[in-house]
Amino acid sequence: MIRNDISKTIKFSFLSQEDKDNIHATILKILEEVGQKVFQKEAIRLLRDAGCMVDEKGVVKIPSKLVEKALSTAPESIKVYDREENLAMDLGGNRSYFGTGSDLLYSVDSEGNRHRCVLEDIVRAARVCDALLNIDFIMSLAQPSDTAPEKSYLMSFATMAENSIKPIVSTAEGRDDLKEIWEICCILRGGEEAVRNKPYTILYAEPISPFKHPVDSLDKLLFCAEKGIPVLYTPAPIAGSTAPMTMAGHVAQGLAESFTGLVIHQLKAEGAPFVMGVGPSVLDMKTGTCCYNAPEFYLAYIAAVEMSHYYNIPNWGYGGCSDSHIPDGQATLEAGSMTFLATMSGSNLNHDVGYLDFGRTGSLELIVITDEIISQVRRLSQGVPVNEETLAFDAIRDVGYKGEFLTHEHTAKHVRSAQWQPQLISRTGFEEWEAAGSKSFIDRAHQRLEEILKTHTTLKLSKEKLQAIQARIDKFKK
Repeated sequence: MIRNDISKTIKFSFLSQEDKDNIHATILKILEEVGQKVFQKEAIRLLRDAGCMVDEKGVVKIPSKLVEKALSTAPESIKVYDREENLAMDLGGNRSYFGTGSDLLYSVDSEGNRHRCVLEDIVRAARVCDALLNIDFIMSLAQPSDTAPEKSYLMSFATMAENSIKPIVSTAEGRDDLKEIWEICCILRGGEEAVRNKPYTILYAEPISPFKHPVDSLDKLLFCAEKGIPVLYTPAPIAGSTAPMTMAGHVAQGLAESFTGLVIHQLKAEGAPFVMGVGPSVLDMKTGTCCYNAPEFYLAYIAAVEMSHYYNIPNWGYGGCSDSHIPDGQATLEAGSMTFLATMSGSNLNHDVGYLDFGRTGSLELIVITDEIISQVRRLSQGVPVNEETLAFDAIRDVGYKGEFLTHEHTAKHVRSAQWQPQLISRTGFEEWEAAGSKSFIDRAHQRLEEILKTHTTLKLSKEKLQAIQARIDKFKK
């Protein structure tokens, strides 16, 4: 289901137009005067041929005109399709989509039992996300410890494709396994042109802060440009460690790093689909941990989202994650806060639903909880429709001061559309709640999770496609 653009209803902003102009000017100064360390030869050649200054150490200084041109040629929206070729997401504008994160070391259940991730964790996560209406795309949620390391990304992708029809944001070690992921997409779609026309996966790549762009990251970026695969290129600068402590400088540096990828990407294939972003990590100076849910993270993240609207380019975002170690009250609070901010600011492609423990541990219960949160926040984002029908003057006149609205046809007509109904949140009285087992919110989330795992079935891939995919995995780096 394509989500409605909320730009005409609810919207808030932390940056003034002057603030955005100043951040933009600083980004250009960073790229033009400070420069970026680029390690990949083709990228250096593209930049040099376009007029960039490149010194003997591979430090590249990018003129403002190249940045402005890349911003003008990058698409304003990117359509992404599910496995069955149905339009699933239209990235851009203020449309917000949510999905899980990738490559976690551990998984934890509602009782706090924690284990090292295996391939089966990817199976379970994909099936759960496939069943949840408000999860729009999937990532692996696990780095499987029971697979050969050189095949882990490829097997993770194939496992997700088999167990969910939803679009995939994929990770890859380098160009080689990314090419195999693309080949799997060709098997699923029936050919290269179909993959280009109806993209099924988005590739996640990132530089290293401050200002370093590795060979593997740029290999993947250039392959995506060549094949028309949507790619996001997002750094994770850490305030006070690998980026300035102050939020404005933190955001400016991160976006300068992202835009280095954008320039290279558009030089390779003008108009290729690109997702900008920055993961503005915050180093807690007392504990030494990098927090997702510090207020400074929220502010810097939303500032980066606002800059994406300033440029009119789809953005990479966050939602539904927590720094708590288990799916508890803290996790629900933090997942809810971030999801609300992401939706109301119009952040586009929001990942990490289900993340706990500062991005090391995944929780299926938290995914189920966040599905409920997204549903509620999406209802809020619709705002208050005001028209002749919703103002209900005729119904008010009919009822007057003598009657009631419970049996009026206007109530029957709007009862389903005008009122959001939860699946996990309890609205019963105390006695009813007690009679049902006095279950907590986390208990109910776990119960729903177990029901999904027991009863949900994913639309199956054909035997021929499964065999073709497995044959590529078997041959890879044999």
